[in-house]
Amino acid sequence: MQCKHHPDREAEHSCASCGIPLCGDCAEEGKPGNYYCFQCAMVQSVSQVGTSLKDKREKSAKKKEKEQKKWGSFQYFLVVSGVLIVSMWVFILFGGQEVPASRMDFKNQPRILLFMVDGALKRFAHYEGNKYPEKITDLIPKYLNMAKVDLGHLNTLSYQRDAKVGYRLSLKNPKEGQMGISISPQGIEYGPSSGEGG
Repeated sequence: MQCKHHPDREAEHSCASCGIPLCGDCAEEGKPGNYYCFQCAMVQSVSQVGTSLKDKREKSAKKKEKEQKKWGSFQYFLVVSGVLIVSMWVFILFGGQEVPASRMDFKNQPRILLFMVDGALKRFAHYEGNKYPEKITDLIPKYLNMAKVDLGHLNTLSYQRDAKVGYRLSLKNPKEGQMGISISPQGIEYGPSSGEGG
């Protein structure tokens, strides 16, 4: 019997799929002992790839399904535990008392007000072309947002525009024994309390 594609050659194999005679050059070995013609070999390899992809997808889907079932209750446990831990810490930190209000205590902590106003002065200069306001109250409400009841605390600050550095900001009457702080655009200066008004 002669090869289908090479009539001058003797057929050594026949295609396991379509049965045509093939010489050694035309035969493609798929599995050991199974020979195919070129077209059948292509169809065979494509079908094997498709089958292996389908198998992989099915295995992956089954694996995800198992993981979801396996870890579902554990995830609920983690969420509930997290909420309990956060609740415990809130109770420990605040001792069962009410959470403190967000309003600042400027009377007992005047330095907080000092640094808040300094930040507002820097924002003012940034948006107003490197100029500084005539008075601190010019910062309200656009650059310094304060409750009306707290506006009186601005009188505890000394503010002066300065041609050299821009401005000087300090506490008028620092607490006894407390070091004086003077803030300008160039930084913070510490020194003995001056007690000056302005």
